[in-house]
Amino acid sequence: MTRSTTRRWTRGAALALSAGAAVVVLAPAPAGATPATMGQARESVTRTAQELEAVGEQVNEAAATAAQQQAAATEAAATAAAAQAELDRLQPALRAIAQAGYVGTTRGRLAAFLTSGSAEDLVQQLTTLDELADHADDVVAAAAAAREAAAQAQQAAADAAAAADAAATELASRQEQLQTDLAGYEADLARLSAADQVRVQTALAGPEIAASAAPAPTAAAGVAVQTALAQLGDAYRHAASGPDAFDCSGLTMYAYAAAGITLPHSSAAQAQVGVPVARADLQPGDLVFFYTPISHVGIYIGNGQMVHASVPGRPVAVTGVDKNGYVTARRVTG
Repeated sequence: MTRSTTRRWTRGAALALSAGAAVVVLAPAPAGATPATMGQARESVTRTAQELEAVGEQVNEAAATAAQQQAAATEAAATAAAAQAELDRLQPALRAIAQAGYVGTTRGRLAAFLTSGSAEDLVQQLTTLDELADHADDVVAAAAAAREAAAQAQQAAADAAAAADAAATELASRQEQLQTDLAGYEADLARLSAADQVRVQTALAGPEIAASAAPAPTAAAGVAVQTALAQLGDAYRHAASGPDAFDCSGLTMYAYAAAGITLPHSSAAQAQVGVPVARADLQPGDLVFFYTPISHVGIYIGNGQMVHASVPGRPVAVTGVDKNGYVTARRVTG
């Protein structure tokens, strides 16, 4: 991951995520570095907060990737262990074949001819020899296949473990950088007056309003809406998914989990779930998404309102759905 210096009003900075993630660039401050007015200062802090939310959602995606890589490594290790166990199971039979000096059936057939007491006895001995030879061939073939499977499975397990370690290292790096950048944002926000801090948070989240939820079209949507509304006043925190603090996708994930529906902890990933819904057709329970690329999500509750976790310092709240940056919506229930 490209390391970055957190924005200060005296200079610009860049936040870059490696491994193909979207790059979020914080535009440099105007010439002269320090904002000329408090309005410019508010705009700078507001812009930084929005960009940090995008980075936070990308960190959530990185966490999901790391978890998937670890699960793949665990599964690959189990496959390798099973393949080795099968090879171990065949070892006694291989040793018995080796000890018997199996090299074909010529010697055995000669012994059978010399020792048989009758034609019937000879046929029986030769048949037995053929069966033993076939069995030995089967065991040797099975052992060879098991050895190859074990070698391949062990290599796959080693590769999966390396990928899991790399994903965990990348996640830790991104989390560390995000925390550094968040601390810088909070320091910049603290330089503003209390009134200007409220203006920044309102610009990001929309004006808070009293909830006026409409009836939901399905039981699952109703549970999700009511669960989200029950979190009003809970704190915003990056990467949090409840029960007492949330980021935007953490709140929607938590609300729909109560309805028995699993969502990924990422606004961009949630925007791929369900079916698209036009703004004019929104129903309570629909997920509403903001910004390009998508980096914020809320739950529509009806009457032009949504509930969402939006920005540090601003708890979970109800606002109008038509706040700045609206992009699309998805319906995840029938």
